[in-house]
Amino acid sequence: MQLRSIAPVCAALALTVVTPVLAQESPSVTSPDGRLKMTFILKQGKDAHEGAGALGYSVTFKGKRVLNESALGLDLDSGPMLGSEVRIERAEPSSGIDDYGLRNTKTSKVHDPYNAVVVHAVEAGGTHRKLDVEARAYNSGIAFRYLVPAQDGLQDLKLKSEGTEFRFAEDDTAWVLALPNYRSSYESEYVRLNLSALSNQGGVSSNFLIGTPVLLHQPGVAWLSLMEADLETNSSMYLTNPSGNWAGHYLSVKLSPRWDDPQYAVLGTLPHHSAWRVLGIADDPGPLVESNLLTDLNPPSRLTDTSWIHGGKASWNWWVDNVSKTGHSAFTTEVMKEYIDFSAANGLPYFMLDAGWSKSGDITQLNGKVDVPELVRYGATKNVKVWIWLYSTSVMKQMQEAFPLYEKWGVAGLKIDFVNRDDQQGIQFYYDVAKLAAEHHLMVDFHGCHTPWGLLRTYPNVLSYEAVLGLENNKVGRRDSPVDRTTFASTRLLAGPMDFTAGAFDNATEDKFVARNEAPMAMGTRAQQLALYVIYETPFPMLSDSPQNYTNQPGFQFLKDVPVEWDETHVLSSTPGEEAVIARRHGDDWYLGAMTNWQARTLQVPLSFLGNGRYVAQMYEDAQDTASEPKHLNISSRSVSSKETFSLRLAPGGGAAIRFKKEN
Repeated sequence: MQLRSIAPVCAALALTVVTPVLAQESPSVTSPDGRLKMTFILKQGKDAHEGAGALGYSVTFKGKRVLNESALGLDLDSGPMLGSEVRIERAEPSSGIDDYGLRNTKTSKVHDPYNAVVVHAVEAGGTHRKLDVEARAYNSGIAFRYLVPAQDGLQDLKLKSEGTEFRFAEDDTAWVLALPNYRSSYESEYVRLNLSALSNQGGVSSNFLIGTPVLLHQPGVAWLSLMEADLETNSSMYLTNPSGNWAGHYLSVKLSPRWDDPQYAVLGTLPHHSAWRVLGIADDPGPLVESNLLTDLNPPSRLTDTSWIHGGKASWNWWVDNVSKTGHSAFTTEVMKEYIDFSAANGLPYFMLDAGWSKSGDITQLNGKVDVPELVRYGATKNVKVWIWLYSTSVMKQMQEAFPLYEKWGVAGLKIDFVNRDDQQGIQFYYDVAKLAAEHHLMVDFHGCHTPWGLLRTYPNVLSYEAVLGLENNKVGRRDSPVDRTTFASTRLLAGPMDFTAGAFDNATEDKFVARNEAPMAMGTRAQQLALYVIYETPFPMLSDSPQNYTNQPGFQFLKDVPVEWDETHVLSSTPGEEAVIARRHGDDWYLGAMTNWQARTLQVPLSFLGNGRYVAQMYEDAQDTASEPKHLNISSRSVSSKETFSLRLAPGGGAAIRFKKEN
């Protein structure tokens, strides 16, 4: 049987189909390096038909069990759970290589081999419905998805829920994003709890609605990440622990229900494939961040011309409340031109104009405060392009009319905020926006939204997603602290690009921090603010502070120098909630960012990631008195090679940012 063409097509794909596996052999798939293995099972009940059972799977890493026998299945509109009593007819193994290029992300070239299997199952009774499961094993993780083929007696897909389980072998430590409901902006903090605590606190049954990605640790076995990829035509995956007791340490899938008919998660036609369920597995947290699983599992780029797509840094009016060079706030065209002047003077390609320029409920009309076409014209004389903020509900109603207008104006990109939905229609909104925006040469930054799932491979004009507030928290008193930042480096960063607000130069200790709308502050040291531009993957970062706050300030040169697009990424050290050290290469030069929580620490950082030859290390570090004076920096340069080890002394809430420039 020929494999269906719904699987992502790679730029260069080596596919080898071997003899189908017999059902009795318990189909399995093993990673190319042999360390990971996913095995399919049939768990037989006492009343099961002969040779039939409940479909499930298990996963091992280096011979140790990571996931115990876990259920698979789909709850359709009628009949029992599809997968609850099936026979495995056959399994078709294959192998391939994901070989492709990327833009504006953590790497420029991907070469990931994998082994795969498609398991064909059929119900033992009833109408003998068919269900296929496709699984892939990469060296960095396991992924699987459901395939519901077209078949007699089942013309349409009416999916209520998914029966997928992740039964971890231990009561793993988990870092989870606990969300209030299915209509949030994902703007929350990660909390650390054992899996059992997600269903039982103090002997009382309870439930958490958990967003992805999830980070988990099985001591002595592995670090794991749990995510999803290629969501097109599907609903988003949430997780919960439904056990209700201390002994239960597993997660099950909950699909975001449709807004128009909440009894269903997905409505469609057949054949249909679900989103990929993605389980990253590694010895340490770092390789989980370095992995390209999410883009591997998404379709190739649908854009023939990407020459107009460029990441880059931007000045921004919102965080500092439209402050002008006079020190007073004014949301006017003339004041916004000052931000364009700042971008032009410092080599920033963009200015980000935030909310307030359009009429209420009509994003095709100016409200008389700021003249967007005039800003675009003015920016063009300075070689600075303009992005504009949009409310997602208005985009849903008016994008067919608005996007051609923005192209006519000459707008470079759109920051679309408060999406706040990831049901099937909400997910389709992302694809519709990406496609239409690309047709009109518009880049996109989604804000107040679901975490990324690899869409940037299919639509490279989608640069980033905001799922944590960053410095925006500080204006309302919900503190963005160094503890949160070090946690995000091991959790949210797993999913890819993040629109995280950084660049604050009014730095404060925890005790002296004051939340305020005008002249906002940031907790932690200035060196940590610099380091965030390397540690986080942010292709469209803001220089969030006011232009005046950067004038003649130590450390500003690093913000002008640091690129936003990377050829290579190495996580040198990462402990969630404690510290992170990440090195990224752009061309011949390397950049390193290091940060700590509120604990001062000294990190030994080998420079083995550097290439041959010598480099000039331009260093921005916490000074001797930074613990009490967080704006203070120690700036120095020295010649180094890959054989050396740096000793980085980080103050409480501190960091270090280093540019390694190749010597001629």
